[in-house]
Amino acid sequence: MELKNSMNIILDEILKGKKNVALGGHVRPDGDCVGSCMGLYHYLREQYPDITADVYLEEVPEAYSIIKDTDEVKTQIDDSAVYDLFICLDCGDAQRLGFSRTLFEHAKETLCIDHHVSNDAFADHNYIVPDASSTSELIYRMIDKEKISLACAEALYMGIVHDTGVFQYSCTSPETMEAAAELMRKGINGSEIIDKTYYEKSYIQNQILGRALLESMLIMDKQCIVSVIRQKSMKFFQAKPSDLEGIVSQLRQTKGVEVAIFLHETAPHQFKVSLRSKGRVNVSEIAQFFGGGGHVRAAGVTMEGSSHDVINNITARIALQLKHDEEQDEKQ
Repeated sequence: MELKNSMNIILDEILKGKKNVALGGHVRPDGDCVGSCMGLYHYLREQYPDITADVYLEEVPEAYSIIKDTDEVKTQIDDSAVYDLFICLDCGDAQRLGFSRTLFEHAKETLCIDHHVSNDAFADHNYIVPDASSTSELIYRMIDKEKISLACAEALYMGIVHDTGVFQYSCTSPETMEAAAELMRKGINGSEIIDKTYYEKSYIQNQILGRALLESMLIMDKQCIVSVIRQKSMKFFQAKPSDLEGIVSQLRQTKGVEVAIFLHETAPHQFKVSLRSKGRVNVSEIAQFFGGGGHVRAAGVTMEGSSHDVINNITARIALQLKHDEEQDEKQ
């Protein structure tokens, strides 16, 4: 079932008769994942006091602790637990839920709220808007604007900020700016949220970013930039996967580059690949080809093989898109 209109009314209908609700997001939660989960969590607790709500996420990055009650997020599950409703947020497919997937599969009813173009509507109810800036913006659209608390507003604002790159990515629409403005009117400290959760980096984060930039390479006639962080570097800097957030976006800012490719070694001959494009390349299409997914300008996938194999396979798909783009230009 796909949901499109009167979302506040439909949310009321879905929640009717529910006694307990689980909220879950994707593995390695980012700002939008945490923001949408916590924003809806606060709204449910405040507006539906008869419903017990729980959030299930992997370890929340320390920077996001500025959001109220992130310490209540559950990182483990009771395999025997059965929820009346599982709400999947900012997650393109059930597998990306990670450890909470069991709860999703056992739930009596499921709802997916997402903005990934690769999402194939895998829940009982689906509210998927690929053109939306973020899942946090979708939550804002779903709920009663008059009843948004300060805590809810802070979480949703953080989510919007992160998935728009502080309102600079192409996914930022006039409606996105209007949503952010309304959330600011709730009394949040927008500049503090941006500084503390988006720009501020730990010493370890700066060190690992420096390594990634120093060892980056321009390839494909300087149309692509690629960097690899291996397990030995993670151990040397005592870095966690969450410390790598933002590296691929920094690579993307390189002048003249069309696509940024960042590889993070998660196991021998296994890499988590992050892709960012400036416009000509649909990286979601490339990620989907290899079993991943995401957005047109930002996507990811896990691939096996040597780093050279992974890079060669990805750049071959990029080259096909660029060639097709050039052929289209010649025809015009």
